[in-house]
Amino acid sequence: MAKNPESPIEPFKRALAHAARSLAEMPDLEIVYSGEGPQLSGNRAVLPHPPRDLTPMDAARIRGLADQMALRLAHHDNAAHAKGRPGSALGGPVYDALEQVRIEAIGANALVGVKDNLRVVHEQIWAKKPLNQLEALANPPMADIVALMARERLTGEPPPAMARPLVDLFRAEVESKAGADLDKLADVAHDQKLFAKIARTILRDLSMGDDLSDAPDQSDEDGDSEDGEAESQEDGDEGDGEGQSPQQASMDENDATHRESEDADSQMMQAEDDPNAEDTDEPPEMGEGEQPARPDMKGDAKQATYRVFTTAHDEVVAAEELCDAEELTRLRAYLDQQLASLSSVVSRLANKLQRKLMAQQNRSWTFDLEEGILDVARLTRVITDPTASLAFKEEEDTEFRDTVVTILIDNSGSMRGRPIMVAAVCADILARTLERCGVKTEILGFTTRAWKGGSSREDWLKAGKPAQPGRLNDLRHIIYKSADSPWRRARRNLGLMMREGLLKENIDGEALMWAHQRLIGRPEARRILMVISDGAPVDDSTLSVNSGHYLERHLRDVITEIEGKSPVQLIAIGIGHDVTRYYRRAVTIVDVEQLAGVIVDQLAELFDEDVRRVTRKNANLLAPPPSTQGPQGGAARRSTFKEVRRAVA
Repeated sequence: MAKNPESPIEPFKRALAHAARSLAEMPDLEIVYSGEGPQLSGNRAVLPHPPRDLTPMDAARIRGLADQMALRLAHHDNAAHAKGRPGSALGGPVYDALEQVRIEAIGANALVGVKDNLRVVHEQIWAKKPLNQLEALANPPMADIVALMARERLTGEPPPAMARPLVDLFRAEVESKAGADLDKLADVAHDQKLFAKIARTILRDLSMGDDLSDAPDQSDEDGDSEDGEAESQEDGDEGDGEGQSPQQASMDENDATHRESEDADSQMMQAEDDPNAEDTDEPPEMGEGEQPARPDMKGDAKQATYRVFTTAHDEVVAAEELCDAEELTRLRAYLDQQLASLSSVVSRLANKLQRKLMAQQNRSWTFDLEEGILDVARLTRVITDPTASLAFKEEEDTEFRDTVVTILIDNSGSMRGRPIMVAAVCADILARTLERCGVKTEILGFTTRAWKGGSSREDWLKAGKPAQPGRLNDLRHIIYKSADSPWRRARRNLGLMMREGLLKENIDGEALMWAHQRLIGRPEARRILMVISDGAPVDDSTLSVNSGHYLERHLRDVITEIEGKSPVQLIAIGIGHDVTRYYRRAVTIVDVEQLAGVIVDQLAELFDEDVRRVTRKNANLLAPPPSTQGPQGGAARRSTFKEVRRAVA
């Protein structure tokens, strides 16, 4: 009997695993391929699935991610890093980023192949981070800026093309304050302790240090008690597959709040210690379309400003990167099979929308004008009624602004089952329809990478559980279809919503900011953002250590900002949940079968408003000027008519 042929990517996987073990100097390093990658935990490295049609860039990116993890295992001491890490919100991320640069520089300077792989990883990371100069000036990402400048010195590699404008924006300032100390990093790259001392000096140069960074050797001189304390906080691995490092929020010293957060955390840890809970990727008690459990917390009247504990584990990922092509094809076929009946209903509604849009783009004639092209059909008026206005006409194009529509779909666990299937097929057919009308469409999704906080919560525990840490989970923002991608290429990606284990928590405020920021960067004159959700933002990890309305309050602030100041038109559709209390323009449906009709009606209403606006504008332009109104105006009109009659004769 013939053996089954080997998959073309299997040799690549084997070679990559051997190379990673050799680079990490760990023969027992376990290499796993999963849609949850990249992430590093102990001696287990999780990498993304290689695509079936493996391109050189895809291969280099996956090799680069493996190289990052292997180099971290070989050249990084978690306990030593934790001892010297400053606790300030500004200094901690920069300190972490410099350590990651040191780790990668050792491998890049020793092996040219590793250097090339890491370059591809950084270029692809920054290709997904569009630069917003105003936002960068208001909230400079100093960890990224300092890390890129240090990497330039240690490896000779310039910043990625997408990051150069950001670095150039702050280069002069950083060089003037910390340039001399940045130059010293290359000489001590192989000594983590000496490198950490210079890194803390750089933090002081940039006014980002704190008490710990000002006394870097204190922990080494105080004896075993503090060493043990530091090591207990660092019991685990803080590696990150993307080469990013944790970012800490500032610590609140209020004892009562700290005790409350510890009590809430102890309840969360009981669930985390349950072995049955760890074996399942999602809570077993949730059924189709069922809302997740929400913490029963009243919240304080005095609320802290929204902040994020760490963005090191967040990701913006294309749908095709979360599973291989074969699985996407299978999931898409399943989606088509489940929604065959609904597809025809949505198609009829979409055709209605298409007719409306195409009608608005047709040319039209404006009649009964006093100038323009002479309307031959109305020349008899010159003889029968010399005092009446001559019938001129003019051809005009109805103003139809260049438009882009973003559909942002809630990918939370409570959407599982029929709600997510209906949302997927509606977005699919709507994208196809709008594309035929010349309207670009983007389809995005938002969820989290893990239940119960994921790597962000682990970093918070290692940091000593500072009070009020802010958002405490790993975001996952998914691009199913970009605005410039044709529908036929992205159609298969929507099947990913059917994948078991994808739908987790929902942090709506940051997802809305992300989708809005993508729209702001578009060149179209009109930008529409449509949000499809089935409830309020819920993340048990975040709400267990913050006030009960922490995420909801942030969502309200974001919506107010967009609706009040942004040119983006915001629409929301709630499935079984009242979203009208959040959004100014919103509708709530009880049955998911209504979703298709509501989407079409909402978009049609927006386009109708635009037509009414243009009609009012034209009516004002066609109104007779003051000089032609009243008795004197009549004389002026008769004079004009006589001149026209003379010209016609």
